[in-house]
Amino acid sequence: MRLTRPFAVLLATVALTAGSIALARAQTPAAPVRHIVVFKYKPTATPAQIAEVTTAFRGLQTTIPGIVAFEDGVNNSPEKKNLGFTHVYMLTFESLAARDTYLPHPKHKEFGQLLGKLGVVEDAFVVDYVTSK
Repeated sequence: MRLTRPFAVLLATVALTAGSIALARAQTPAAPVRHIVVFKYKPTATPAQIAEVTTAFRGLQTTIPGIVAFEDGVNNSPEKKNLGFTHVYMLTFESLAARDTYLPHPKHKEFGQLLGKLGVVEDAFVVDYVTSK
């Protein structure tokens, strides 16, 4: 059976609309948001400096409202595909609004200043996502 062009366009539109609705539901403001930050530390970074960064990052949970969880860890994957990014920090926010409050928060800015002062982070990447059920 061959679809006519208008019918194919209609099917594609329905599929995109359904996908958009599902995405919108998954990103409701009340859904938890994961904020994952992965650092590649400079080879000159000392264990004490990395611990200072981790402690300061962890401390944001007690000073910025809306952070409901904090986890951190060091990559231990045997696949060797981490591209030098070794330390993972995951914050869970109660909502998108809480994450959006965190980003410009003065305590978060202070944390950024600490990173600048220590000068131990070579690179970083961040991934945020709304959890889906």
